[in-house]
Amino acid sequence: MRKYCTFLWDCFRLSFVGDWRYHLWMTVLTVVALAGLYAYCQQLVHGLMTTGMTDQVSWGLYIANFTYLVGLAAAAAMLVIPVYVYRNLHLHDVVIFGELLAVSVIIMCLLFVMADLGRPDRFMHLLWRFNFPVSMLTWDVIALNGYLLLNLHICGYLIYCAYCGRKPSPMFYVPFVFIAIAWAISIHTVTAFLYVGLGGRPFWNSAIIAPRFLASAFAAGPAFIILTLQVVRHYTRHEVSDDALLTLRRIIQVAMIINMFLLACEVFTEFYTDSAHVASARYLYFGLHGQSALVPWIWTAVGMNLIATAIFMLPASRGVPWLNVACLLVIVGIWIEKGMGLIIPAFVPTPLGEIVEYFPTMHEVMVCLGIWAFGLLLYTIFVRVSVPVLAGEVTYQNRSGRSHADAARGSGAT
Repeated sequence: MRKYCTFLWDCFRLSFVGDWRYHLWMTVLTVVALAGLYAYCQQLVHGLMTTGMTDQVSWGLYIANFTYLVGLAAAAAMLVIPVYVYRNLHLHDVVIFGELLAVSVIIMCLLFVMADLGRPDRFMHLLWRFNFPVSMLTWDVIALNGYLLLNLHICGYLIYCAYCGRKPSPMFYVPFVFIAIAWAISIHTVTAFLYVGLGGRPFWNSAIIAPRFLASAFAAGPAFIILTLQVVRHYTRHEVSDDALLTLRRIIQVAMIINMFLLACEVFTEFYTDSAHVASARYLYFGLHGQSALVPWIWTAVGMNLIATAIFMLPASRGVPWLNVACLLVIVGIWIEKGMGLIIPAFVPTPLGEIVEYFPTMHEVMVCLGIWAFGLLLYTIFVRVSVPVLAGEVTYQNRSGRSHADAARGSGAT
């Protein structure tokens, strides 16, 4: 227990160590997170009337971000599968960054759900009337919290073993790794079923929503990890091989092709049949009865995804500059497509035929930015702590050696 408490203290101490760029980055994130907390406190006092959501559009920017981040968390499996299933040694040293990303992102998902509830005490309703296994919402609660605990255990155990200078026992983490692989697929599938199961929203009543979720997740997640590895390689002594980046590039390439194919299938089914249910899709892509708030957004997302897919198909994407550009396009394009482009159109028009558009308020934007800043703050701390520990620069033995040396110097001085 003493060694573990020492480990926690060293992790806490490391999170404050860095150059001026690190401190500037952390200061900006802290300020934005506090601004988001202030906006949430205003919402807590005045209710959801401070947002742009209405009785017609009851899910907005909060659930849009939640949907996107669930996919980002599930994408950690795309690092774990090649390493533990196919024995890909190129990704072995960077798989921990995907696991740490999953922990940070799941915490952000839970915060977005809390913000969307309006009052945190409404969580008690889930505990008193869990309604398992009938309710899909209870399945989602189990999936998200279970995935968070799995990744916390895997990351914590591996980093603690590196801190203690001992080899991890496969018995204590490998079974959990394989459980986490299946769990990663389940969290996004269950989230998709939340939407597909709502019969009154025909825009979501499609069997390919879950495959679309997984395809886009397995593109956006590795893209985010590639950018993270670029920062780690540039500002730390941790070595990230080009082979690892190229392996992730191939994963994104395949996932983006599948994602665009499924999107084309969905668009063809909606518009070619020209059924009564095409109204939401027409509102999204072309506007409906003069209302077209989402049209620029969705075509921007489609353009970004097409350009990114084309770049990944070209040999130029093997170079770092073009690879980073393509990753940024993927992250932003999929955020728009899976966020505003998927959630909002299902409510417009309503089952009664009303067309009420949704416009996020500055309050919602501040809360969302605050949660994103808090998540990035956590992820930065996790990476900052794990890199020197995994590299062997910070260990319990080194700390003990320094302590004995300091004591000896103190005795000599006395």
